[in-house]
Amino acid sequence: MPSQDPSSQIERTSLHEEVTHRLRDMIVSLRLRPGERIQEMEVAQLLGVSRTPVREAIKVLTAEGLVELLPLRGAIVKAFSAKDARDMLEVIALLETHAGERACQADPARIDAILQMHQEMRVLFEARERLAYFALNQRIHEALIALADNDTLSMTHATLSKRMRSLRYSGNSTAENWTDAMAEHEQMMTALAVRDGQALSRIMGDHIRNTWPRIKDVVN
Repeated sequence: MPSQDPSSQIERTSLHEEVTHRLRDMIVSLRLRPGERIQEMEVAQLLGVSRTPVREAIKVLTAEGLVELLPLRGAIVKAFSAKDARDMLEVIALLETHAGERACQADPARIDAILQMHQEMRVLFEARERLAYFALNQRIHEALIALADNDTLSMTHATLSKRMRSLRYSGNSTAENWTDAMAEHEQMMTALAVRDGQALSRIMGDHIRNTWPRIKDVVN
């Protein structure tokens, strides 16, 4: 189990959400690896909380598809096969391609907000703040999907994106992969800024399809 500075232990009243966020980050950043059992007591001690919010967090992450409950083993970090990963990426690419066609028709203020988020993400990229970069990256993808104004699309995308988080995070583990992914985001924002829906659609789809070569070596 990874060590953590005691000063970062949780003191907020919203324990359920905060513990879920912390445990999700452990999984995404591979501090808890696929197939590893989640030791409730150790996590509780690490975060300075009781076991109850840890159990609640496990329930949420099980619903998200990041954790699975196995007989006699308890809560295990979900391990995806190569086929699982490729199937999910294929569907995510289709969803993002569809959303990209419509995103440029959204309210200008919403588009400007995403462009600003991208500027903030670039700063994190240049500072090599990988986890913070990835969290903002995911928010940008969610916001782009939301521009399509299709609740079913957003719901389906959110479900698959949550399941793929740890694998997509691992895709930026090398400097070359991370640089390439950032360059693709720059292209996406250029298309969004000039309201070129066809270009944005193509680039968003290619960006997701390019994920597989970046993660294939870490998939079981």
